[in-house]
Amino acid sequence: MTKTSSPFILHLLGTLVFLMVGCAGSTPDMAEVVIPVFPEPPDEPRFYYERTIVSSVDIEIESRESAFERFVTGSQRTGVGMAKPFGVAVHQGRVFVSDSISRQVFAFDVPEARFFEIGIRNPGQLVKPMGVAVDARGNLYVCDATLKQVMMYDRDGKFLQQFGEPRMFDRPAGLAVDPDGQRIFVVDTGGVASERHQVSVIDTATGNLLRTIARRGDKEGELNLPRDATIAPDGNLYIVDGGNFRVQVFTQQGDFVRSFGEVGRRSGQFSRPKGIGADRDGNIYVADTAFGNFQIFDPQGRLLLAVGRRDANYGPASFMLPAGLAVDEDGRVYMVDQFFRKVDVFRPASLTKDQGWLVTKVKPE
Repeated sequence: MTKTSSPFILHLLGTLVFLMVGCAGSTPDMAEVVIPVFPEPPDEPRFYYERTIVSSVDIEIESRESAFERFVTGSQRTGVGMAKPFGVAVHQGRVFVSDSISRQVFAFDVPEARFFEIGIRNPGQLVKPMGVAVDARGNLYVCDATLKQVMMYDRDGKFLQQFGEPRMFDRPAGLAVDPDGQRIFVVDTGGVASERHQVSVIDTATGNLLRTIARRGDKEGELNLPRDATIAPDGNLYIVDGGNFRVQVFTQQGDFVRSFGEVGRRSGQFSRPKGIGADRDGNIYVADTAFGNFQIFDPQGRLLLAVGRRDANYGPASFMLPAGLAVDEDGRVYMVDQFFRKVDVFRPASLTKDQGWLVTKVKPE
């Protein structure tokens, strides 16, 4: 074999093996796969389970040469996986997932089939990243529970600046940011001995604390062990009031608007609410760790649908310890499960598989 013919032959063999690998292996016959749909038939579908992200393998496209090498050696494809994912945020098909054990944020870029890590070195090194959020430009904001600060990166993971200081927080966990990136809303979970069950609002231009929203209590406008927050299209701040088993709504200036939810085991109630997100229609999505699902409410707090199920067996739309939740620009929903170390993605029925940002643009080499 000459050196000039070797690349062509290797490419040809790689192509053949790539096709063989794609047709064989452990992938089940699609005719036997039941794709979870919500609600279940005979009701009209509103959400489909679409995919699961566990590691870089689920995003990066394997080259034909690599597939050929694995075929020859019999090796398994490996990637960088998550240890204890917590929060999730999405911008134009790029999925950011914080991992409190790995001490970083994983970036899974589906359109570019690209994976990279954020916060693994200084400046901007993370210790215990929890809540994450993005602004309209794709800048990433990460709440670090150990540093008790918010770290800001550009869309590609370059560290830009940090906000807050340890004396401002007790147990910062959740995070929201306004679309323009002018204000950061840091959810302080507090604790048994803490009175800081509140949301701190930081001005990104100056880094100053503008105000705190709420105080500890169980009355309207008071919080007990708040978990997460999101800004809905109406401009209001929706806060998961975990210890009071409800969602409370405030203006960004801190004025109480309304609340919905109560403790219970029935649909529309909460047991251990955690992550929260909002779609462009103003519907509110709340992950519940005890239920193993997320519930969808209209802006007034009326239940629309529950998606997912609690299950000790790993599988699509099955959860044991759901945490963070995000809704992207197209209405896809992303929910983190800490027990199974994954992110499940759900597609609204109004969207086809090839529509929206979460579509891979690149092809195998």
